[in-house]
Amino acid sequence: MSIDWNRRTCARKGHITYAPDEPGLRERLHAETAVGTVWRCLRCGDFAVGEPHGSGPADHAPLVPRGKALRDLLILRFLAVERLLRGLLILVAAWAVWKFSNSQDAVRRLFESDLTALKPFASHFHYDLDHSPVVETIRKSFDYKKSTLHTVAGLMVGYALIEIVEGFGLWWAKRWAEYLTVVATAAFLPLEVYELTDKVSYFKIGTLVLNALAVLYILLTKRLFGLRGGAAAFEAERRSASLLEVEQAAGEVPGGPDPDGPGSPAEPPAKQPLPVRRRSAPAGTEPR
Repeated sequence: MSIDWNRRTCARKGHITYAPDEPGLRERLHAETAVGTVWRCLRCGDFAVGEPHGSGPADHAPLVPRGKALRDLLILRFLAVERLLRGLLILVAAWAVWKFSNSQDAVRRLFESDLTALKPFASHFHYDLDHSPVVETIRKSFDYKKSTLHTVAGLMVGYALIEIVEGFGLWWAKRWAEYLTVVATAAFLPLEVYELTDKVSYFKIGTLVLNALAVLYILLTKRLFGLRGGAAAFEAERRSASLLEVEQAAGEVPGGPDPDGPGSPAEPPAKQPLPVRRRSAPAGTEPR
């Protein structure tokens, strides 16, 4: 069962209606019913009761994502949330490194004190803390220079800001953010592959797969770097899904009468009656 993302989004956010100035197109989106004036939603195509949310020339109407474009926007926003969360976590880690650089001796003493207290507990489970790889890595970090730790913290802050900027840009579907995401993510893929050669973990594999899929998805669907026709083809595809564009094309049938053309009456085309859903008659009764 396929999900109708258009109606699902309208149910959550509400309909978006628009009254174009062009008479023929205006009549195709508008109707009078027993319950009042109705206008077609630019996202789901259903008729909504009430006055339109905006009006003006058709080319000034809001470009409402629908269909495939709406699905792509939802995926981009998922990636945006992931980038924002990652950026915030890296900022926290950078703050921890900077804090640690200013109190290495105090942290070393606290660590060694706690390690001594944990040794009997670890020995009970036959775990040698003195030769643990984790403990050895932590002890090596105490020997790093303060300037080195400050540099690491600064680089982490820079990387976190890139991730946060990517997140906000992807949330608003900015094309520059798509380029930034592809370049920044692809640049770190070799490093992630190298880390897997050192030690394999499900987290590292999942991160690598997610980043690789994100790069391929944005490259192909957004037609970046000239792929599949580039930006021009992407804009044409996005506008071809617009309800206004569809209705305008449907009203411009070759050889058909032009309501606003010379020699034709200045009357709008006849409105199509709205579909009425009838209840089925109970079994055993004759329809009236």
